Parts: sequence; structure tokens; C-alpha cells
Amino acid sequence: MLFEPTVIEGMWKIRIERQTDERGSFGRIFCEDIFRERGLTARFLQISSSRTIKKGTIRGMHLQRSPSSEVKLVQCISGAIHDVVCDVRVNSPTYLAKAEIVLEESDDVLLYIPEGCLHGYQTLRPDSEVYYSISARYDPASACGVRYDDPTFDIKWPLTPVCLSDRDLSFPNYTNNFFGD
Repeated sequence: MLFEPTVIEGMWKIRIERQTDERGSFGRIFCEDIFRERGLTARFLQISSSRTIKKGTIRGMHLQRSPSSEVKLVQCISGAIHDVVCDVRVNSPTYLAKAEIVLEESDDVLLYIPEGCLHGYQTLRPDSEVYYSISARYDPASACGVRYDDPTFDIKWPLTPVCLSDRDLSFPNYTNNFFGD
């Protein structure tokens, strides 16, 4: 695994190193020891899948607040997505920074997203699927989000949005007291 830093403190772009032969290839997408050596969360309590039918669909921007804050390890396993992460950790050196990264099924890239960061994506192809390894259980009381078109983050979605959930459309714009500080 090759770890590349991103513009957000604690967020990593992880490239899978593959061994190839006449059968195909083999690559490791997770190793508890390597993650721990890097000071990263190495325990994931849930693995989830999100399948999206329509190209141009937006899912996000989501996070879980404390006490159920979560680290996410995200990979596009089918299709392609425009993935967006926004740092809303008030004490972070990259507070309000955003990372926009295209993930495709064939690129062998995962994103390690730290706690306290908003996450969302737009599908760039129909029938896209994203796998998430998540460090905390889903907690509806801690789940929240920010509007996909919030001017604070000025996200450059590559396609005109075609589908968003009512929940995502109901999220407020970001304020600096997002966590009730």
C-alpha cells in the first residue's frame, strides 16, 4: 500500500500495490499493523455498500458527530465518483479545506477519511458502487450533514445534479458552531 497525503490533515489517498501474473493480480487493501504504525484507526465496525443507479446523483455531505464520530475508508468498486471531503474540525490546521478526488473502479485507490470531516460524492457513471469501512456504528442521533451546494465549501460538482435525497436537500448550510461549540 502506498500512502499519499492530501490537502486535509489526517486524510490519505491509499494506492493498492498489486502483484501480477498470468492469473491476474493480488493486492492488499488493508493491514491492521500498517495502519497502526502510521497512527491511523485500524478497527472498523461496519462495512457498507452504496449502489447508485443514476449518473449525476449526489450523496452527501455527511458525518457523524461525537460520541459516534467515524473514520471512513472508501473505495469505488464499480463505476466512477467525484469524491469530496471537507474538514470541519475547528482545531485542525486544515479547517475548512476540501479535497476533491475522482475514484474509479480500475484505479485501485482508497480514501482514508478522518473523524470530523464531511464526506459526499457525485456519481460520474450509472450503476456506481462505493464500499465503506467505518470505525463506528451508525447512530441516527449523531448523523448530520451540510448542504451539497453550501457556499462555504464551493464544491465544483462536475455534472448537473440529477438526484438527491430529501434528507440531503434538507441539510443546513455550514456555520462555525456546527458542533455546538
